[in-house]
Amino acid sequence: MWKWAWGIIIVIVVAEVYLFNLVVGNFGGTKALLLTLFTSVIGLIMMRFEGRKVLQDARLQMNSGQIPGRTLVDGLSVFIGGVLLVLPGFLMDIIGFTMIFPLTRPIYRLLILKWLKSKMKNGNMTVYRR
Repeated sequence: MWKWAWGIIIVIVVAEVYLFNLVVGNFGGTKALLLTLFTSVIGLIMMRFEGRKVLQDARLQMNSGQIPGRTLVDGLSVFIGGVLLVLPGFLMDIIGFTMIFPLTRPIYRLLILKWLKSKMKNGNMTVYRR
């Protein structure tokens, strides 16, 4: 498991350095740095807005007696996307924006649900019921 994690980290770092060098080569260092900061600020604003929408949806579902399962996974996706947007790098920004953006969020919802299901099936995760 850890070998895969280290491999993924190395691939992401190499891709981020390559993309940053590509942007610096085309636009210059100052513009690349400003673009990185700009995407982080825009991402934080989007995360805040979408996070509030997810919380409102969860409250509405709980008040109507429903379990907000899908909404909680959406909230997790928005949170992870926000963390990725704060990290410097263009690849992380692209993934973060797609996790926050409502039209592409269902892709990540399916991946997160699939991951949770496999964790519960293998016994690596325990679900407590009242």
